[in-house]
Amino acid sequence: MKNMISLKTIQFAGRCTAIFAIAFLSGIYCLQAKTLKAYLSYSTFYSPTEGPYIETYLSIAGSTVHYIADQNNQFIGQVQVILIFRSGDEIVNFDKYTLQSPPAEDTINNNFNFLDQQRYKLPNGKYTFEIQISDMNSGNKPYIHTEMFEMDYSSANVAISGIQYIESAVPVQSAGPLTKNGYDIVTYVSDFFPENSNKLTFYAEIYNTDKALGPDEKFLLSYFIQNMDLNKPVNEYVRYKKESAAPVSVVFSEFDITGLKSGNYFLIIETRNKENILLSSCKRFFQRSNPRMQIKPEDLEKMDIAGTFAGRITGIDTLHQFVAFLEPISSEHEKYFAATLMKSNDKEVMQRYFYKFWYDRDEDKPELAWLHYLNEVNKVNLAYSTQISKGFESDRGRVYLKYGPPNAISESYNEPATYPYEIWHYYTLKDGQRNKKFVFYTKDIVTNDFVQIHSDVSGELSNYRWQQAIYSRVDAGFNIDEGVSDDTWGGNSKKYFDIPR
Repeated sequence: MKNMISLKTIQFAGRCTAIFAIAFLSGIYCLQAKTLKAYLSYSTFYSPTEGPYIETYLSIAGSTVHYIADQNNQFIGQVQVILIFRSGDEIVNFDKYTLQSPPAEDTINNNFNFLDQQRYKLPNGKYTFEIQISDMNSGNKPYIHTEMFEMDYSSANVAISGIQYIESAVPVQSAGPLTKNGYDIVTYVSDFFPENSNKLTFYAEIYNTDKALGPDEKFLLSYFIQNMDLNKPVNEYVRYKKESAAPVSVVFSEFDITGLKSGNYFLIIETRNKENILLSSCKRFFQRSNPRMQIKPEDLEKMDIAGTFAGRITGIDTLHQFVAFLEPISSEHEKYFAATLMKSNDKEVMQRYFYKFWYDRDEDKPELAWLHYLNEVNKVNLAYSTQISKGFESDRGRVYLKYGPPNAISESYNEPATYPYEIWHYYTLKDGQRNKKFVFYTKDIVTNDFVQIHSDVSGELSNYRWQQAIYSRVDAGFNIDEGVSDDTWGGNSKKYFDIPR
C-alpha cells in the first residue's frame, strides 16, 4: 500500500515519553456506506533546550475516504483533524488542519494512506488529549476520542522517551520534519504485527545520564520483548549494550520477529548503573499474529512427568477439564494447541502439556501455581456460572482469572435507561498498567451472563462507544458517529467509569 505524507510546519524542534497507541474508526457514511478507518499513536519526548513535547502520528486509509470531483473533474478527498490538549479546564495547545489527497482521475485507485505527523510543546503535567476527525465530503458529525497521558520529565534524572515503532528509516543529509538523528523516519502507526511483518523496528531516546552518572560514565542499556501471559522476557529477544553517559542517547534498533509466536507482548527498554540499579524504564504494548509458529507434540517429548502432579492426573475426563480451565490465561498459540490436543485424547501428551504449561509459569513450584489457580477457577465457577456455561468460560470469569480480583466494582442493575452493567477497576495490573477498567453488561436481565464491551487495558477489546451499547435499551437508534453518550436521568455510567466506587 502506498503512503501519502501530509505534514504541516513543525512548531519547534525537540524530542518526547509516551506509551500508548489507539486504533479507532468512525461511523458508517450514507452515500457510499464507507467506514472511515484511522489509526493514531503518539510518543512523548524531551529536548534539553525546548523541554518536553508530544509527537502525534495519524494514518487514514485512503480507500475509506469519500471523494468528490472538483472543477477539473478530478477527485479529491479531505479529512479534517482537530487536536486539543487540556490540563484540567485549560486548553494548553490546540490545532486544526485538513489532510487532502492528491487529485485523482477516478475513485478506484485510492490504495494509499494519508500519513500525518505533528509535534506540540507541552510542559510537565497531566493532560486530556482529544482528537476530532471527520470526512469533509460527507455530512456526518466528527468522531471524537479522548485519552489521558502525563508529561513527567526531569531536567536532572534519567528518563526514557516513548517508544516509536518504525515503518521505514532513510539516511538524509539535511534535516526535515521527519528527521531524527540523521534519518527520515516514517512511523508504523499500529501495535499489531501480522504474519508478513517480520521486523520490529523501534526508536527511543534516553535523557540526562550525564547529569545522573557523570560525563562519559558507563551505563547498561537493555531492551527486550516480554510475554504478557508469562510476565517474563522471551529469551531469544533480549539485548544488552554498554553506553556512555550523554545528555541524549539514542536507541534505534530492531528485532527479527519471524520466530515470535502469536500473542500479546511488551517491548521494554531499561537503563542500569554499574551497580545494576535500575535507573529508568519504559515499555510499549504490541500484538503478534504468527500462525506458522505453533507448539508441536515433539516439543513436549523432553518434559519428564514421572512423579509430578501432572503425571498423577490419570483420568482422561479430568485432564480434559483441567486443560479447558487454562484457556483464560493461555496465549494464542497455547489455545490453538490445546484445542487440537483435546480432540486427540492422547493422555500422555495432555499430561506433558499440562506440566509444561505450569512449568513455564513457575519453574520452582509449578504444582503450587496450579493449585492456586484451581482455587480461583472454583471461585469464578461459583460466582459467574449460568445454566448453559461455567464461570471460567464467561467474560467476567476470564478477566478475573487473567488479571486477578478487581480493586473495585461499580454495579448498576436498575438504572432506568440502561441494561444492567458492571465496571471493574484495577489500580495496578501485574504488568504495571495503572488505573485500568473493564465494562460488562447483559441484555438478558434475568440471567448472570454479562459480556465485556469495553476495556482500556492493552490487548483487550476496546469500544469507545460502550455507553451507546448499554443505553440502547431505550434508544436503539443512536447516531453511530457519536463517540460518547451523555448519561440520561438516573444514569451513572460515566461517573462510575471516571471515578469507580
